[in-house]
Amino acid sequence: MNTPKRYLITAALPYANGLKHIGHLAGAYLPADIYVRYLKAQKRDVVFVCGSDEHGTAIPIQATKEGTTAQAIIDKYHPIIEQNFKDLGIEFDIYHRTSDKLHHETASEFFKTLEGNGDLETKTSLQYFDEATNTFLADRYIKGTCPNCGHNEAFGDQCEKCGKSLSPEELINPVSTLSGNAPIKKETTHWYLPLNKHEAFLREWILNQHQNDWRPAVVGQCKSWIEGGLQPRAVTRDLDWGVKVPVAGGDGKVLYVWFDAPIGYISATKQWAINNNKDWQPYWKDADTKLVHFIGKDNIVFHCIIFPVMLKLHGNILPESVPANEFMNLEGDKMSTSRGWSIEMDDYINQWIKKENGGTGLADSLRFYLTSISPESKDSEFTWKGFQESVNGELVSIFANFVNRTWVLMHKLCNGKVPPIHPDLLDDEDKALLTTVQETKDKVTALLEQYKFREAQFEVIHLARIGNQYMQKKEPWILAKSLESDTTAQAKINNCMHGCLQLCANLSILINPFLPFTAKRMCHLMKVVDKMLDWENAGKFNLLKVGYTLRAPELLFRKIEDVEIEAQLAKLQSLLTTKNSTMDTATPQAESASEEKALKPEIVFDDFGKIDLRVGTILEAKKVEKADKLLELYVDLGFEKRTILSGIAMHFSPESLVGKQVVVVANLAPRKMRGIESKGMILLAEDAQGKLHFVQPQEVIASGSSIS
Repeated sequence: MNTPKRYLITAALPYANGLKHIGHLAGAYLPADIYVRYLKAQKRDVVFVCGSDEHGTAIPIQATKEGTTAQAIIDKYHPIIEQNFKDLGIEFDIYHRTSDKLHHETASEFFKTLEGNGDLETKTSLQYFDEATNTFLADRYIKGTCPNCGHNEAFGDQCEKCGKSLSPEELINPVSTLSGNAPIKKETTHWYLPLNKHEAFLREWILNQHQNDWRPAVVGQCKSWIEGGLQPRAVTRDLDWGVKVPVAGGDGKVLYVWFDAPIGYISATKQWAINNNKDWQPYWKDADTKLVHFIGKDNIVFHCIIFPVMLKLHGNILPESVPANEFMNLEGDKMSTSRGWSIEMDDYINQWIKKENGGTGLADSLRFYLTSISPESKDSEFTWKGFQESVNGELVSIFANFVNRTWVLMHKLCNGKVPPIHPDLLDDEDKALLTTVQETKDKVTALLEQYKFREAQFEVIHLARIGNQYMQKKEPWILAKSLESDTTAQAKINNCMHGCLQLCANLSILINPFLPFTAKRMCHLMKVVDKMLDWENAGKFNLLKVGYTLRAPELLFRKIEDVEIEAQLAKLQSLLTTKNSTMDTATPQAESASEEKALKPEIVFDDFGKIDLRVGTILEAKKVEKADKLLELYVDLGFEKRTILSGIAMHFSPESLVGKQVVVVANLAPRKMRGIESKGMILLAEDAQGKLHFVQPQEVIASGSSIS
């Protein structure tokens, strides 16, 4: 494929209804920033847009909680979120907001174009209505008793206690959150986008054109929606907060937030163009533009099905790729701000970065760890212990260690200057170093082009590891002891240190998309301008001039201490306890047969055939330290013995499990939790009362026996 003439990169617009956590950062914004920094280092024409999503029911609901107005809420959180991104090195070309006049004009024009062309249709239906406030009620303005768990504060779209997705009609004894009265049903008319008319287009575009170049999870989710039959989706709502419906009959109605929010990418591009005296239209209308949406998996349907239909009807280009990430969990559980089980970007910045002098090393430390556990193909997990091990074991001990050793030895053995090369004394290891750097550049380039950021970062760290190995083999400090007896010793030292310094220069270029603050600090150490970070310079071994004096060594990163990790874990548990104490404590009710959990999407036999189920025997079991839910099981699978972590500590005592036979998913990819690698999954069933039962053979059979 030819290199596009220009790139437009978007990251999902975050709701300006509160602080955003590091799961959001890892899901869309960090990978987008890495990709954009790489493109800009390639000197490509790229615009990176984002902004606050400031409409929808979440905003006025938060305003009610805080006893203020919707406008005050977005004015409070928009600048905080924008600054949080800056502090963590997320460098948008523009961070816009959907409350801006330009966005309202852009969204209105978009709607009128589709409506004027006959691409929308109107329908009348019955919806909940609050007679006391004369208001049609959105899902979040209706509360009632959850039919699943009995929680009496469930919303019309979801129960926040058990997590079950709901519709207002499912609630028991629904009431309006505005008046407290029981709502009635009343007719209302809305505009709909008839997705069912565009199934053939979506099937061809996604399932044929992008079947092999989009992430499997993205294609799979789209296929499920399409195969299930698309239905018309409402694009307007009865609310007073949002973009007003700009046509006759739209009084008291606004554009539905999922319709108006993605148009925010276009209005943000327009504002960027105004700010920079550019033309915005080629970025949305020229086929030579590559449009890429970075999102989380919960936004796939909007960015891969609904928004593309809107773009096609409006005459815009379609996204070339939508590299959606899975979710990032926290310490063995789903990240949730409402439950207090999360780490807000703002908290991390205040507790770690701002307490340091500059603090950029700790900003990059977070970027590094989040990228190393990026949920690109499956859900991943942030643990504070994993953060500590990653920073101390890779950034400090490998990357920073190599740079620091190089600088210290250069000052000690080469008078603080870049030493000359002595070609006649270069050996195979010296020459191999240059080849390795070029090969690493090629690998990292290919991986970044494929949105494989986790693997790309690994290759850069591995190059630093090779640098440490090279220096260890050369032992310039040993050669220095023989300067008086060996006339070639200084020349050999010079060759080694010249190679290490040039390798450091290359590392600064290759690490720049991932750790931008660190790359700039390395430029400072080398006394070079940031221009050196251009991608075309990677792979060269003449980046630092012979005889050039370099600055004194500085530590790029510091170790994370045990006491810091213990404090974070204690704080996390404290926040969770505080949140839980304010939640409803009603005893969950058993599910009836008609309220069982919904089936997952249908699979074919080949899908099931990929799973390798084996009988295992638990040899040892113990609790995982500082993890209330986790047990560490040592399981005999016949052909080998494995460690498997299972979140069943609240249901079984360790001693009761020894000798028990269980069914194990044996070919599940390993996953590290609490610093322990788990290789497999134990199958259990949950009854209506929430009690767990092992899936196991009726009689004892050989460990490792296959189940089919």
